[in-house]
Amino acid sequence: MRYCRSRLAAAFVAFAVAAATLVSGARAHAAATPTAAAGLAPGAHTFQAGGVRLWYRVAGPQAGAPVVFLHGGPGEGSQTFAKFAGPVLERRLRMVYFDQRGSGRSERPKDPAAYSMDRLVEDIDSLRRQLGVDRISLIGHSFGTVLALEYAARYPDHVARVVLAASVPDAPAALKIQCRRLARTDPPAYRRALAAGARAGVGCNPFAAYDGPAQKAFVYRNMFPDPATGRLVDESDNANGLGNTGEMSNAVFNSGFLHYRFRSAAAVTAPVLIIAGGADHQAVVQPQRALAAALPRGRIVVLPGRGHFMFVEDPAGFGRLVVPFLSRPRR
Repeated sequence: MRYCRSRLAAAFVAFAVAAATLVSGARAHAAATPTAAAGLAPGAHTFQAGGVRLWYRVAGPQAGAPVVFLHGGPGEGSQTFAKFAGPVLERRLRMVYFDQRGSGRSERPKDPAAYSMDRLVEDIDSLRRQLGVDRISLIGHSFGTVLALEYAARYPDHVARVVLAASVPDAPAALKIQCRRLARTDPPAYRRALAAGARAGVGCNPFAAYDGPAQKAFVYRNMFPDPATGRLVDESDNANGLGNTGEMSNAVFNSGFLHYRFRSAAAVTAPVLIIAGGADHQAVVQPQRALAAALPRGRIVVLPGRGHFMFVEDPAGFGRLVVPFLSRPRR
């Protein structure tokens, strides 16, 4: 019996030593591997994806699933959303403000090939891995809604919930609606848009109806029911030298974005909340309604009188929609 007990004791000691060695090794491995705690520490971070340095900032409670904001533009940067919507959302949500390549504080490659849709979507997954989490929620605005949709369709298991603000799921449909409005409000401009659209193979291109300052004024009339909102957005977008310098937007539009349609609605398994401005003539409402109907778990809220930047016009109202939706666990 004494011999058996000594054998058992020796075996136990050997097991304890082996277990301690495994734990020690695991701790050493954890220390050497980027963790969620490191990638999600409050403040600014940079990382490399596809040979480009990308920037993001973490703010808000240090608990809960990260909510990644995908800005529009293309090339606008996250600073305006963070300034106006951030103080409301950060009370409850762990926000990650991500500057896409060619935007904000991220590196701005000159090569148009660096801005393919595939590369932009993979940058989001590189960010998720940098954060060290299995799932993220997404808030997309304008062009950022395209990236949110494409990511949610490609990586459905990595997405908890999605908010789309002023979404553009069907560029040709939006162009047709804008052109019908232009025909009513400025017939000579409509004729120019038809001619330009015929050359580009899109039927009608309202963005080519004007040149120079008149083109910007047309777009701003579409986006901002109150011109004062446009001035706030301009000021915030361009503060600290972070303005849109065109590398990303030129690459995206020159690669045929005016023909873009999101075709993978059935692959998006996450709940999706679409927020549309009732007075947004840039991301018009009708294609957003069609998207909500096509998504397995989509719904739309149309805000009467609001424009393309509803989170600047009414940050508190935007938060009342977004925070409860993103705070619910995915089922």
